[in-house]
Amino acid sequence: MQDVSRLQEWIASLNQRSYGVWVGITIGLVAGLLGLLIALAGPLIASAAVIGLLVGLYILSNVQAALVGVIAIVALLPFGTLPFSIGVTPTFLDVALGAFLLVYLFQWMTGQRQGFNITPAHGLIILYVMWLLTAFALGLRFAMPTSQILRQFVETLLSIGLTFVLVDLLRDPKALRRLVLAVMLAAGAQALVAIILYVLPDATTESLLVRLARIGYPNGGVIRYIEDNPELAERAIGTWVDPNALGGFLAVSAAMIAPQLFAQRPVLRFRWLTFGMLGLVALALVLTFSRASMLAFAIGVVFIASFKGYRRYLVLLALGAALLLILPQTRAYIERFTQAFTASDLATQMRLGEYNDSLDLISQYPISGVGFTGTPEIDLYTNVASMYLIMANQIGLVGVGLYAVTIAGVFIYGWRARQLAQHMPELEAIHLGYHAALLTALLNATADLYFFRLDFHASITSFWMVVALALASSSLVHREGRPKATVAKRVSIG
Repeated sequence: MQDVSRLQEWIASLNQRSYGVWVGITIGLVAGLLGLLIALAGPLIASAAVIGLLVGLYILSNVQAALVGVIAIVALLPFGTLPFSIGVTPTFLDVALGAFLLVYLFQWMTGQRQGFNITPAHGLIILYVMWLLTAFALGLRFAMPTSQILRQFVETLLSIGLTFVLVDLLRDPKALRRLVLAVMLAAGAQALVAIILYVLPDATTESLLVRLARIGYPNGGVIRYIEDNPELAERAIGTWVDPNALGGFLAVSAAMIAPQLFAQRPVLRFRWLTFGMLGLVALALVLTFSRASMLAFAIGVVFIASFKGYRRYLVLLALGAALLLILPQTRAYIERFTQAFTASDLATQMRLGEYNDSLDLISQYPISGVGFTGTPEIDLYTNVASMYLIMANQIGLVGVGLYAVTIAGVFIYGWRARQLAQHMPELEAIHLGYHAALLTALLNATADLYFFRLDFHASITSFWMVVALALASSSLVHREGRPKATVAKRVSIG
């Protein structure tokens, strides 16, 4: 502060001519640096750098803005990386998460934040993280980690750490509602991008997506088709590269948005906007042709419809099922689901083969798995199209059990809050939405691995953010529903 005061005094002491000279020198230096950046990197990168700098400065002064930045990156540029290397190439998500955690720590260091709010489920999360570390250490007997694997593992731990930070940060219903709005807008924006890229000619879509190669995206072969066969239907990918990963993100987002349609106090003032956003996300989800994601979302909506005030969703589900069965345009979807349940398509047959190989690996290393760094034999592999099987491969059945207990703890804590949430219009739909989103993610994970696989950091982050926000909504319900005197503890549990 003393240095700032001296600078202000020096500026105030300047006469009008000197002040003008210094302003001119400053403008000249900034213009020169900007011109050099344009010459070296091009106008697009230069504009992005300037905008990024301004946004970054704002984010470093506002923890809510930093969190919104994380959400925006996860939704819109999940695999984006900085266009330069510093030994390693940080992703945009690394930078956004780092900025968010830095601002959050600054609040503690400057005394802006007092006390630490946690829930009973956090003890289970700590046990799960400890087992992840144990499994990682035990896996070193098979192979030493590369710098990339080590970085990805640390990124995963940071994503899980969001469950502690967000529950402590979101102590105000208004803050949680603003965050839900940010998630809705980000998911809607990604859905719109995915739909536009889907309807554009393939050559145009390819040329647009290839431009993202400068920030770490593939530089060719971007368009995806069913079974990777160009003669079959194209699959929407948006900026998520993989249609199944996009499908998982959209299914979870749609489940979170769905209760807002019939909420007593929706986040969006106009219900038709909520309906339009949900329709946009659902349409993009359908265009991914991700069967696991669509089925998980449907079950998530059934879960929502089981609660009083949301029974109208049963009518919408019945109408949707009727349209799927009647319309000629949807016959391809019926055939795809039929092929999945009868294992008559190539994709399902490949998955069944992976499942058999995974069960063989689990039978050899049932307790702790083989870790994250490698396998003991060259013909063994851990990547399999099911989160629970890849977890068993890498962290063993003990790890899967701890994970199941942890998630059960989240739902039990949420169920206890549900009785209070029914009388809180501001929080009721949000609380239900995040638990429905968590259920959708868990169901989707039965046939996809992106919520655990280390190289899908954005998917892992989105999953643990859902866990964190389910806990945060339950914690807020408990805090708002109990007498104010019991909230005045330095450390509050629940």
